[in-house]
Amino acid sequence: MLRGPIDSQEDAMSGFVQIIEFTTTRIDEVKALGEEMRASSNTGLVVRGTFTADRDRPNTYLNIIEFDSYDSAMENSNRSETSEFAAKMMELCDGPPTFRNLDVMDTWDS
Repeated sequence: MLRGPIDSQEDAMSGFVQIIEFTTTRIDEVKALGEEMRASSNTGLVVRGTFTADRDRPNTYLNIIEFDSYDSAMENSNRSETSEFAAKMMELCDGPPTFRNLDVMDTWDS
């Protein structure tokens, strides 16, 4: 299904994606932490999450998190559960993550 082009910034706010890039040599512990959060049904306002590994950069991973809107993402970021999860993640990472905050401009399915 193809959504038409977005004509204004206001329309762009109909979807929001946050990409979190991080490096770690403790990936099994990171995966277990994510599974623990999902099992507790404590994923907040997340619509969908995708966890990826960079084939070209060892120990580099990206979480692609989808929200209904930028406001939902910011509300989710302010949750105490999200802050606790982020603090635990930082203990497992080799350095600070890089965040990309993206307004959805167009989506399609094959």
